[in-house]
Amino acid sequence: MGAMTEPRLLAFDGGNSKTDVLVVAFDGTVLARARSGPFAPHIVGAGPAVATVAPAVERVLAIAGLTGVDVVAGYLANADLPEEEAAIADAIASHGWAPRVEVHNDVFAMLRAGTDASAGVAVVCGGGINCVGIARDGSHVRYPALGRATGDWGGGFAIGKEVLWHASRHEDGRGPATLLTELAARHFGCSSAVEIATGMHLGTIDRDRMHELVPLLFAAVDAGDSVAAEVVQRQAEEIALLATTTIRRMDALDAPIDVVLGGGMLTSRHPALIGPVLEGIGAVAPAAVVSIVTDAPIIGSALLGLEHLDELVGRRGSGPARRQRLRATLDTPHEVRGHDTLDLVARA
Repeated sequence: MGAMTEPRLLAFDGGNSKTDVLVVAFDGTVLARARSGPFAPHIVGAGPAVATVAPAVERVLAIAGLTGVDVVAGYLANADLPEEEAAIADAIASHGWAPRVEVHNDVFAMLRAGTDASAGVAVVCGGGINCVGIARDGSHVRYPALGRATGDWGGGFAIGKEVLWHASRHEDGRGPATLLTELAARHFGCSSAVEIATGMHLGTIDRDRMHELVPLLFAAVDAGDSVAAEVVQRQAEEIALLATTTIRRMDALDAPIDVVLGGGMLTSRHPALIGPVLEGIGAVAPAAVVSIVTDAPIIGSALLGLEHLDELVGRRGSGPARRQRLRATLDTPHEVRGHDTLDLVARA
């Protein structure tokens, strides 16, 4: 490890489309940053997934003038089960970047970035959908988040398939007319929704483009399409249900508790989605304080690492000041920072 008067940490944010890596000082200053590609341990395995990030790690360590750090901390996509978290932590540890490694599912990053409270709930609805809760006694509420097989509904990829399902049924007469058919075909330059589905099946259209159908869903809602409105309403109900079920399992329905929302579908702030989510949460947990977080997820990973640095040195840094310094020195103008608290207003 390079000579240092204060401990350093390595922060990971492993996502489905990119992985951010930071070296951060004890005071929250970002010393170096790099970015690599998707983090996909569920596809390639924990070891190969970490190996894809290794060049970015070596780069940021070199920029910071270090050969290692004190703590590696990361909130990672596709680490949905405790067994997966452990396998990824072991794979990271094998590289010898730090003597201490802490990794958890990426939904925790949103919760940590969105509230300083010791207890809270986070729901993410982006490419997928997931939720976590941390109770006041430190216990966790988690879900496997493996899709419909574990009770989940929604998220961008699944919603994209719903759009094609409704559009295809309109075309062949099994379902009601919907604007989704025309909007989807026009977007992909196809003659029909079935042509889109066939293209994805054959590989001539990248299946990763499924999420591109979500904005079309909202556009159809804005145009008064009842089929699209029903899909968005169902998604809102699922988001609210995840939040309120988690609050109930934490025995906190009557207590003030932070509920943090994030992911692309929620950060769109479309009223057809956000309104019913707020209504659903407010009807069951009226004291909840709901916010939408747009902080870069890597901030949550860095905050996790800073907490472990505090433990190592036996003292705590200034939380608010370090959070502000993280945002100031992250220097990512393409990412919106901060979070907005939303009022739980009853709607007629």
